[in-house]
Amino acid sequence: MTTKATGQGKPHVAVLMGGWSAEREVSLSSGHECVKALEVEGFRVTPVDVGHHLAQQLAEVAPDVCFNALHGKWGEDGCVQGLLEVLEMPYTHSGVLASAMAMDKERTKQIVQGVGVPVARGLIVTPEAALADHVMEPPYVAKPVAEGSSVGVVIARSGANRPPDAIRTIPVSREGHIMVEKFVAGRELTCCVIGDEVSDIIDIIAADHLEFYDYEAKYAPGGSKHILPAHIPDAVRRAIQGHTLAAHRALGCRGVSRSDFRWDEATGELAFLEINTQPGMTPTSLVPELAQHMGLSFGALVAWLVEDASTAR
Repeated sequence: MTTKATGQGKPHVAVLMGGWSAEREVSLSSGHECVKALEVEGFRVTPVDVGHHLAQQLAEVAPDVCFNALHGKWGEDGCVQGLLEVLEMPYTHSGVLASAMAMDKERTKQIVQGVGVPVARGLIVTPEAALADHVMEPPYVAKPVAEGSSVGVVIARSGANRPPDAIRTIPVSREGHIMVEKFVAGRELTCCVIGDEVSDIIDIIAADHLEFYDYEAKYAPGGSKHILPAHIPDAVRRAIQGHTLAAHRALGCRGVSRSDFRWDEATGELAFLEINTQPGMTPTSLVPELAQHMGLSFGALVAWLVEDASTAR
């Protein structure tokens, strides 16, 4: 199914934002930016702060297409996508299966590893086990199995005598587990796919006062510096671009996705961390910057996503 045109030739777009996940504020920021850009592009746009009665909200708004600017659980994990499929409402970004698989970091790693993408060694454990003793030699990272925006990420540094107490605050999966993953030293690199075209690569440098590329680094003004294109060897650039496209295709992603990597310049180790099927669209977000570098303005990017919208994704 493709999007339906209004009398003015462009569809009426409902921008879904907010919701009730841990990433609500980021989603509101993304959504407001998308609303402004789509209006400039000539679309009739209605912002929708998503609640538990989204079907009723959409019935009242009566849009032709939904622009999904939700982040985190319920908006990024296949749930809202399933509802939109039932309503036969065209929507942007990835479909039910790709969204659900990509949100689960462990299953994502299993899938992408199967197509040759290198991943960091990891374990799925209970928080109790992770708190009782080191489940792998430090340094390592403990994090949720299914959250985004670096929510709940804890680092155990080299030489730590015991696991960090902050592990007890990590949101658990539906099965009551968290992920523990080898910490890969070096540089934080990210790359995206728009349609079926892969971007260049950004080297992300967190501000000096931050421990790593965390929530503040992602969204606070001055939280990080982005170097585009990244100053890396051509072989590493080509490898990251190839792995980004391979992950996007293996999971069946649509529209836009962004994959994050760590590269240890000293050892040459390259590790895929995760894929994001609903990348941020905030003023400090990475995908709009990568799109601009590809010659695609923010307005053109969001307009293309609306044109690409469909059901059965």
